[in-house]
Amino acid sequence: MGVINETNQQYYAGAQGFVVKNLAGESNFTFTFDTNLVFGSFDPAEVDYALNNFKLYSSADGITYTEYTTSYIVVGNTVKLVALLPQNNVLVCQLKRLDGGSYGDRDAFGTTTENNYGSYEYITLNNIVNNFIVAYVGAGKLVPSVKRTDLVFHAKRALQEFSYDTLKSVKSQELTIPPSLSVVIPQDYVNYVRMSWIDMAGVQRIIYPANNLTDSPYRTPLQDSKGIPTQDNFGQNLQGTSITEERWKSNSQGELQGEFNASVDWSGFDWGYGGMINEGYGRLYGLDPQYSQVNGWFNMNDREGKISFSSNLVGKLIILEYVSDGLAYDMDSRIPKLAEAALYAYLSHAVLASRINQPEYIVQRLKREASSKLRNAKIRLSNIKLDEIVQVMRGKSKWIKH
Repeated sequence: MGVINETNQQYYAGAQGFVVKNLAGESNFTFTFDTNLVFGSFDPAEVDYALNNFKLYSSADGITYTEYTTSYIVVGNTVKLVALLPQNNVLVCQLKRLDGGSYGDRDAFGTTTENNYGSYEYITLNNIVNNFIVAYVGAGKLVPSVKRTDLVFHAKRALQEFSYDTLKSVKSQELTIPPSLSVVIPQDYVNYVRMSWIDMAGVQRIIYPANNLTDSPYRTPLQDSKGIPTQDNFGQNLQGTSITEERWKSNSQGELQGEFNASVDWSGFDWGYGGMINEGYGRLYGLDPQYSQVNGWFNMNDREGKISFSSNLVGKLIILEYVSDGLAYDMDSRIPKLAEAALYAYLSHAVLASRINQPEYIVQRLKREASSKLRNAKIRLSNIKLDEIVQVMRGKSKWIKH
């Protein structure tokens, strides 16, 4: 039996239809998308209707379709109509697009959910656990017995570890920097990979961290005239706004980048490190390479749970690339099939290594096997293509004129 469950219409058009054959009519229709149906309400006038990830369309002749808004409920992936749909009528379930889309006629069946696309590349964490139980657990197998809850724990830990440096778990968001020069850290954020702003040609311009330039303090206690933090009526330190952040947001980025300011009076200036930044910070012998760029800076503001940017980036379109741990959506998390064997090896070692009285040679063998398969997964997922390397290396043959 094949492992592709969806028809071409389900995968490419995000639609599945049924023709009523029963003379008395039908009311129950079970849809078999890889994407589970999410149901809020059948009534477009209700707020919960927006929670639906699908729409129903009915037709008496298979040509003209209208949205079906008569009362129905959804149990699992089965739609149960309150009224029977007559014989020879057609009922179609159309998955929504992630960015909206138009619905209401047969041509609209092409506006589908992109969640279906590329799904064959992945396997869910839930399937990983089920497959491990079938292949590795039981009498005469590597693991005689194990609780499913233990397997789920180790599988989640494996997914977390793999997500940091092995799996294709990098996510990205397209954002616009507001006048406040801060954007909220994504809900499933673990660490950043790259920050860049997009110019008018759509080209990425790398934004660098301002680690050596500024910082966002985690606490900003108010102090009295003697420098002692003051407290409120509940005994907690009063917090003020960050003066460091205010100064950073209001400065001239050209001063940091090394732009020459002809209006500055350079007479009698001390060319050491004691002056202001625009007056020679670390530039006794020219520009400091780590600061001589015009793309701007960012820093993590853990106090507010935001990412702060330099003032020259206000209004810029940026792309934030970051790492998640892969567990934001629990057991529905998806793992590339290229790393499937590595996860099974990780689970085998993790389960037996956590038990007492296990032969050490078996534990060590499983550890080496897990490490070997993890290395193979990294090589597979690195997605190195010879043609791409050749294209880059062609530049090495260029003659450099003096």
